[in-house]
Amino acid sequence: MTTTKRVHNFGAGPAALPLAVLEQVQAELLDFSGTGMSVMETSHRSKAFGQVMEEAEADLRTLLGLSDDHAVLFLQGGASLQFSMVPANLRVGRASADYVVTGRWSQAAFKEADKSGSARAVGSTEPSFDRIPAQGEIDFDPEAAYVHFTSNNTIYGTQWSGEPEPPSGVPLVCDASSDVLSRPLDISRYGVLYAGAQKNLGPAGIAVVVVRKDLLERTPGGLPALLDYRLMAEKRSLYNTPPTFAVYVVGQVLKWLLDLGGLTEIGKRNEAKAALLYDAIDGSGGFYRGHAQPDSRSRMNVTFRLATEDLEKEFLKEAGPADLAGLKGHRSVGGLRASIYNACPGESVQALGDFMADGPRRRGGAG
Repeated sequence: MTTTKRVHNFGAGPAALPLAVLEQVQAELLDFSGTGMSVMETSHRSKAFGQVMEEAEADLRTLLGLSDDHAVLFLQGGASLQFSMVPANLRVGRASADYVVTGRWSQAAFKEADKSGSARAVGSTEPSFDRIPAQGEIDFDPEAAYVHFTSNNTIYGTQWSGEPEPPSGVPLVCDASSDVLSRPLDISRYGVLYAGAQKNLGPAGIAVVVVRKDLLERTPGGLPALLDYRLMAEKRSLYNTPPTFAVYVVGQVLKWLLDLGGLTEIGKRNEAKAALLYDAIDGSGGFYRGHAQPDSRSRMNVTFRLATEDLEKEFLKEAGPADLAGLKGHRSVGGLRASIYNACPGESVQALGDFMADGPRRRGGAG
């Protein structure tokens, strides 16, 4: 028998998947649900795949506490396509849209909205992106079509502890790609919540979108079919062939979360994992320097630096033989980053924490 070696995967996305999910996928890869074929070979119109879609939606509704007031969509194009779909569907007439800019991806969402109509950056923490703005720093438009924010910023390692509070009647739209289902959430506060799957939900190639049904009435006529929220909701994400394998894996991840105890339990686990790494940074006597301000620190992406780039290169070089993978910071900012999404196990985080604690000794006490 071949022994499979698994490393400690801290990649930012595509990211680690739960081992139990991978094993389930492996077990069913050739014969899905007694069909005698892989789920990748199964018609999206078949009864077997219909059950996959139904269970995935039902399990997501259970985890988020969704009522029938929200539609659930499984769409292609990842979160980046939502940067265009949100304004196309929600921005009516001459209304402007408000964007809170806290990192590269919220920047990208704002730029896409600005291409097709009026959009305003109503709050920003540029250029350092090392914190989340306070409510009083955000210049909301009470007539805005919606307020958009990115709940977790993977590159800079910052995260909203709650949500911005838009003016009464203005829908809140959230890109939750990198912290979706990582903690309890009051979904009633959101008009739209969307997430690319490849960080916390499943494989790359699918976005999960939750949209309040009353907002579907805003969708204008004449949109291209695949950009039309209302059409996709009417067709239950089956207007065209959906990314069937990705939907299947997302469904398995949702079941895994439910088996763990839901969002309250995974939230506790994520808080403990993050605390371990931030304690390693704060207790290093300056050997490590966190990027995010303490009150804005992400529980999903822990970003930090060493005194020099050469020391960071040595850190990465030594991490490889220790089976610690995916720790290089984003190419636009450098440094180091540990992405500790839901599926990153506590043992992996402990291994990284021990490796970090030993860093000063490996460098002879150099800071």
